[in-house]
Amino acid sequence: MDSTPSALTPTQLGAYFAFTEVSSLLRHAVEQQLRDAGELSYVQFQLLARLGDAPEGRRRMTDLADGVVYSRSGLTYQAQLLEKRGLVTRTPSPDDERSTVVALTDAGRAVLATVFPGHIEALHTLLFAALSDADVDELARILGRAAEHLRTTPPRSAAPRRRKV
Repeated sequence: MDSTPSALTPTQLGAYFAFTEVSSLLRHAVEQQLRDAGELSYVQFQLLARLGDAPEGRRRMTDLADGVVYSRSGLTYQAQLLEKRGLVTRTPSPDDERSTVVALTDAGRAVLATVFPGHIEALHTLLFAALSDADVDELARILGRAAEHLRTTPPRSAAPRRRKV
């Protein structure tokens, strides 16, 4: 017997529509803020922000692609654009000549410092202002569990690469 549900309940459908609406509205506003404040696309911001959180401001390109959930070729293009602006550097990995390491430059840190205040304000105003601290805790728990489940069968861009030993 097939255990796959054939329909969504009204509550599931409502949750799905609310999630996609919030996601679309928030992403649109955040993308506009990033363009206005730093001439960055959403993906470019994610790349810079992940580098900003990384030890020494550097990561392997494949690890960035896995975390950002973006195609490796698409992320390479975005990194090239950021490199042309002097916001990152790309060098061969000292550990694996097939890998590329992307590093945040001082100019990249400056752009992050410019866009972060407006980014944080947009998130507070558009998303978190309507929620209590308990709501945010619950949202983080629920979305964390959903993300963990989705990562069990991720798209190729988000699947961790198998390392050769």
